[in-house]
Amino acid sequence: MERKPKRRTRERILETALELFNEFGEPNVTTQLISDEMGISPGNLYYHFHNKDEIIESLFADFERDIEDTLSAPARRAPNVEDIWLFLHLIFEAIWKFRFLYRDINELLSRNRLLETHFKRIVARKVSTASLICKGLVATGDMKATPAEIQALATNMTVVATYWLSFEFVSDPRKKIGGESLARGAFQVMALAAPYLVGRSRKLFEEVSKNYLTA
Repeated sequence: MERKPKRRTRERILETALELFNEFGEPNVTTQLISDEMGISPGNLYYHFHNKDEIIESLFADFERDIEDTLSAPARRAPNVEDIWLFLHLIFEAIWKFRFLYRDINELLSRNRLLETHFKRIVARKVSTASLICKGLVATGDMKATPAEIQALATNMTVVATYWLSFEFVSDPRKKIGGESLARGAFQVMALAAPYLVGRSRKLFEEVSKNYLTA
């Protein structure tokens, strides 16, 4: 039976670092802790990454690819409300996978110019994508909103999506945040758009909302 090739050390470092960052928060994780968790020497880790910032930047690059793919998805065809629910879940899944970036976002951006520049671009893309989605719903008669309302709505949806995990954490710092936070976040973002939905879309929102409100 053919053996599967061992994962490269670099990949294992990134996987271990991501797990530790997500569990304990990036400021509380050192390169020594990462190497100890892996059972390798610090020198072996430094062969692949000269410092912790290089690990963070590599993980951020992976996150950026994931989030960019998701942000591009709705542009392929006119969206409907069901698509929006799925889109929001995909967004929050990407956020959850790399949740340390969002939990420690202000700390990370304040000390890393590369992350600051790229995250600023991601936020702008989120606003742009949310705006395109809303315009698509207006075009199909599923939403009634003025251009100014759409811009404000897109911005507010981005704010909630970006800082949702921080809100969950500060609401109950001693409670371990679980995957149910994704569903709550998606619901809260969609709830912002609810007052503008009409007809079938409004009814669909109310039906789907029951699953969240009774969870």
